[in-house]
Amino acid sequence: MAQRILIVDDEDDIREFISYNLRREGYQIFTASNGAEALKVAMEVRPHLILLDMMMPIMDGHQTCQAVRNTPELQHTMVVFLSAVQEEQCQLDSYNAGADDYITKPVSMRVLCSRVNAIMKRLKPEPESQISIDHIRRSVITPQGEIALPRKEFELLSLLLSEPDKVFTREEIFSRIWGGEVIVGDRTLDVHIRRLRRKLGDQAIVTHKGVGFKFDMGDISK
Repeated sequence: MAQRILIVDDEDDIREFISYNLRREGYQIFTASNGAEALKVAMEVRPHLILLDMMMPIMDGHQTCQAVRNTPELQHTMVVFLSAVQEEQCQLDSYNAGADDYITKPVSMRVLCSRVNAIMKRLKPEPESQISIDHIRRSVITPQGEIALPRKEFELLSLLLSEPDKVFTREEIFSRIWGGEVIVGDRTLDVHIRRLRRKLGDQAIVTHKGVGFKFDMGDISK
């Protein structure tokens, strides 16, 4: 699957221009117009790289970068600033906030694409698995084919797949999927788990009695 890049900039024309050129390089592109929106999109699509502007409304670049670095699900996401701010102290502050690189504007699109390609080569290849998520179509691709999922089943599966070796407690699942303000009974979660097992295989989701659930990547085809 194509590597995913999230472009974060409050100027529409800049997002569109960069998106167009990076798509031509073969990347899957997502966009956001401010830091708060970027965090929401990043949690949904798990980008390999975030290209981040500095001066933005709601959350500036430094605040957004720090938030990304404090989010366990995004710990492997690379953050690269693409900013017109050229002061040395700002660049140092960006690295201290957790940035992997800093590119100053103006920059030619050929140079930007070349820098992005070089940065993406630093990424460790993702381990091959028998299942992948299509966040755009809200579906899961398995060895048996593509399966469309209802919203809550998709969100539940995405959560379990975000850290396959982790056992998610029922309380954490309720909070992350339904929100702390919504009262959901155990039966509701069990029904969603049962439906996912019916579609993906009985052993795909492992129950840890009295604790919660985890996804077993090795059992998807069984």
